[in-house]
Amino acid sequence: MPDIPFGFALPGAQPPDPNDPQQMQQFMAQLQQLLASPGSGPVNWDLARQVAVSQLGAADPAVNIYERNEVDEALRLADLWLEPAAALPSGIRTSVAWTRNEWIYNTLDVWRKLCDPVAGRMVAAMGDLVPPEARAQLGPMQSMVTTLGGALFGGQLGQALGSLAAEVLSAGDIGLPLGPAGTAALVPTNIKEYGEGLELPLDEVRLYVALREAAHQRLFQHVPWLRGHVLTAVETYAAGITVNREAIEEAMGRIDPTNPESMQAIALEGIFTPEDSPAQKAALARLETALALVEGWVCHVVDQAAGDRLPNVARLGEAFRRRRAAGGPAEQTFAALVGLELRPRRLREAAALWAALTEHRGTAGRDALWGHPDLLPSEEDFADPQTFARSQLDLGDLGDLGL
Repeated sequence: MPDIPFGFALPGAQPPDPNDPQQMQQFMAQLQQLLASPGSGPVNWDLARQVAVSQLGAADPAVNIYERNEVDEALRLADLWLEPAAALPSGIRTSVAWTRNEWIYNTLDVWRKLCDPVAGRMVAAMGDLVPPEARAQLGPMQSMVTTLGGALFGGQLGQALGSLAAEVLSAGDIGLPLGPAGTAALVPTNIKEYGEGLELPLDEVRLYVALREAAHQRLFQHVPWLRGHVLTAVETYAAGITVNREAIEEAMGRIDPTNPESMQAIALEGIFTPEDSPAQKAALARLETALALVEGWVCHVVDQAAGDRLPNVARLGEAFRRRRAAGGPAEQTFAALVGLELRPRRLREAAALWAALTEHRGTAGRDALWGHPDLLPSEEDFADPQTFARSQLDLGDLGDLGL
């Protein structure tokens, strides 16, 4: 897990000049407002959103009518191409083109669900640093410690989300169901920048992203248990992450109440430590397997659907596999903040497994395995896809899966 320093900044603010009364007055007013309205839960999500949006600044152009039409057309064509490649029907109810800011706004509810448990332990650890004998004397002031913890985490989470918003290509880009159910969303600005980096035609890159997004929608819309399964795997793993109290104590020790600039210099480095217990290792294995199975299915189905229709499908497929397996800078930033990496480490093995299942059972037999979590391949099955694909499973008792 990377340890990346995070500098906390109030939204849209530069470190104030102590010799400039106007700057100091503005900074203290922002700080007072922040402490006066902590919000609910362990994270100040209002602050997180403000920081994320301010980090984007002017680098978030509006989506024009041409881009919206291009996104609609790409998703419509992608769904058409996926029909013979997947037994699961279309999961798209709405097609949208998001700005980076809209990606932040529309995914914040899921980030709250994922991050609050981890943040709660950090904020509680900050409160525990106050000696018991001093807590009674502090009285109402004790709540300021909790508020400060929520603000610190909210500010730094906002920075991470702002970075992610500048990289993600669609709502399902990192393998989690982040957006509203049934809403297929692409981020045209990021797709354009990514395509320029690949030096490939924009329309091909956009269509390949649309295929991936449409495939994710089919999975998460028509496999009822999958959304909860993936999110619960994330939460279970996060529940086993421990807080490094020494790192928090060191960070808090750098705050000088008489010097607002000290707030800007706080760096919460290495505050989370993965637990090496058998339960935590098992939770991590379940999470990595779930992410790999989702991403492997999407890669396999998309490559089948694109086939010889896209001239650069091989280059696009390899580029996206590397991108998901390695994780970008923003994903690494998020991992350092919440102690969780969202990379499907065994993506290639999972894709090979789905390919073997298609070969031996056909499209309907392959996708019938999504009927129940107990039917899915385990981590051990990744080692020998052919044996698993040929194994005798009674798919006749699965009932109506709606495939």
